[in-house]
Amino acid sequence: MQIDDGRMVSDFIVQALCNRPISIYGDGDQTRSFRYVDDLIEGMVRFMNAPGELTGPMNLGNPAEITVTQLAERVIELTDSKSRLVYYPLPYDDPTLRCPDISLAQRHLDWRPPVSLNEGLQRTIDYFDRVLRGAKAAPAGDPMIDVVALRPAIAATCKL
Repeated sequence: MQIDDGRMVSDFIVQALCNRPISIYGDGDQTRSFRYVDDLIEGMVRFMNAPGELTGPMNLGNPAEITVTQLAERVIELTDSKSRLVYYPLPYDDPTLRCPDISLAQRHLDWRPPVSLNEGLQRTIDYFDRVLRGAKAAPAGDPMIDVVALRPAIAATCKL
């Protein structure tokens, strides 16, 4: 995961760890659902190992919804950040509701994402905290050294 990949979770976490304002597009009431990558991989493996008559598409999302503002507030809480929320206009093509139906995965794969939002956020926060602290704290051969080296302006402006 890159520091500046433009994804909501990584953006919120980096902004919070750096005590920068957290950018929210729209009024923050639009909903999203988040699934940790380990859960996706487990679901994909189960789907690939399923009988041949089971074909896709198969939704491997997370049906637990949260508003964008609630996510930002949770990230601020988990990072103990001093960040504040800043609202910008919602892009015209941004959906206001996202909630996947995973009933096929539950029924045919006995799959449901087990990693809670808080647990997944904490793992991701820990990762970005290590990345932002930079190469000095990373063991030799750690791929995070390359991430920080490629984005020194971001890491340099974040006082950890």
